[in-house]
Amino acid sequence: MPPHVSADRSAAQPPGRGPVDALITQTRRLKGDMDAVRLGAQSDQADPQGRWQRALYDLARHQLDDLDAHLAQLRDGPPSATVRTAPAAPAADRRESLLSRVGSAEWNLLTDEAVWSEELYRILGRDPAVPPLTLDELPSAVLEEDRPKLTSMVTDCLVDARPIDGEFRVVRPDGEPRTVHMMGEPVLDAEGGTASMWAVLRDVSALRRSQRAVRESRDSLQRQRHRAQTEHRLAAELREAVLPSWRGPLSLPSRDAGSLDLAARHLPAATTSLIGGDWYDAVELPHGRTVFGVGDLTGQGPAVTSHTAMMLGALRGMAMAGTEPGQLLAWLNQLLDATVQPALGSALCCRYRPDTRTLTWAQAGHPAPLLFRAGTGRRLGAPEGVLLGATSRAAYGQAEETLEEGDLLLLHTEGLASADRLLGLAPRLGGARTAQDCVRTVVEECGESGRDHDACLLVARVTR
Repeated sequence: MPPHVSADRSAAQPPGRGPVDALITQTRRLKGDMDAVRLGAQSDQADPQGRWQRALYDLARHQLDDLDAHLAQLRDGPPSATVRTAPAAPAADRRESLLSRVGSAEWNLLTDEAVWSEELYRILGRDPAVPPLTLDELPSAVLEEDRPKLTSMVTDCLVDARPIDGEFRVVRPDGEPRTVHMMGEPVLDAEGGTASMWAVLRDVSALRRSQRAVRESRDSLQRQRHRAQTEHRLAAELREAVLPSWRGPLSLPSRDAGSLDLAARHLPAATTSLIGGDWYDAVELPHGRTVFGVGDLTGQGPAVTSHTAMMLGALRGMAMAGTEPGQLLAWLNQLLDATVQPALGSALCCRYRPDTRTLTWAQAGHPAPLLFRAGTGRRLGAPEGVLLGATSRAAYGQAEETLEEGDLLLLHTEGLASADRLLGLAPRLGGARTAQDCVRTVVEECGESGRDHDACLLVARVTR
């Protein structure tokens, strides 16, 4: 309904049906297109981002429904001031129609009479056969804490001739609350005094619910992202504290023949910000012996990083005590099995004696070491060993291999690349001068691909 300017001026006529009908057609076509996109999105309600997307779709749909209804009212012109006393629609039908309902009212200050449109009766849930509420009676339908707001808007309109534009909550006779947006103006008489007040009232309950759902889902998504960032930072800091501090080659000094040149690299996942349980380690023992290995614990985030820290601490302690690789894995298995939150993991543990160039190693459900010699590569034959944490009191076999000067051992976790792909690098690795050069070659070939899991790589090269 167009606004009244004065009491003796007739209301404007509705625009031509053609342009408005065209707008209605465009709006309904847009609703259909949006529904198709919404159905195709298949947002996950269990995920905060999915709830946020669904809430935005619902909000947009409510706004398009409102636009459709408003254009239809604009095309049909102002409703008749005479209220029809037809029976009210069933409750379920009224609830659906209220999504886009707009009503109008005019209160005459001289006669204290009120005229409501039929839509306003439906918005407020009142019987059309009952006289409409006067301005003095209107606050009785408003929620108590919102009554001062309504009183202030009406006073400003009647006393200061200011337009009305505000929201308040009403309580229908059936107890259902509704949020109403009221816009209106004073109607002036010939002398410029206020003769009556005119207003359009729109039920915005569904719209406000959708907006609230968008805010809540957005806040939930932000909290989830903040929590993920915090967990990632904690996991990264813990990983930095746990993994060896060396980033380049680790030359382990030894007076005996067959000393090792080692280098390693941790490669983060490309498709997730969460840190996994991949690890590498190397410890020099008395008499020039070296224990080194790689492994992976299932899971991501601070919890698995905490498990990794616990396991590496135990591994280093047992290695310093001279524990054989097979027994070391057996005790690690018992340790994981006894934790409050049991975890599964794979591991590869090697011990190297430089005086005899003997490699003794054991594995727990992990890929075997790759041995490169004279430009060719092969897998070492793996002894028996199940995943850590898979069964109590598991036993782990050991294998031995005699190495030669210039031999290169490559240990890796499964997230890096397949063994066949790594073995294909034998000619390039054979020409590398240091373990760090070998790591760089492997990373150039395999490290830049879009992995969905962390990976670790460790290279041990017999230097003399």
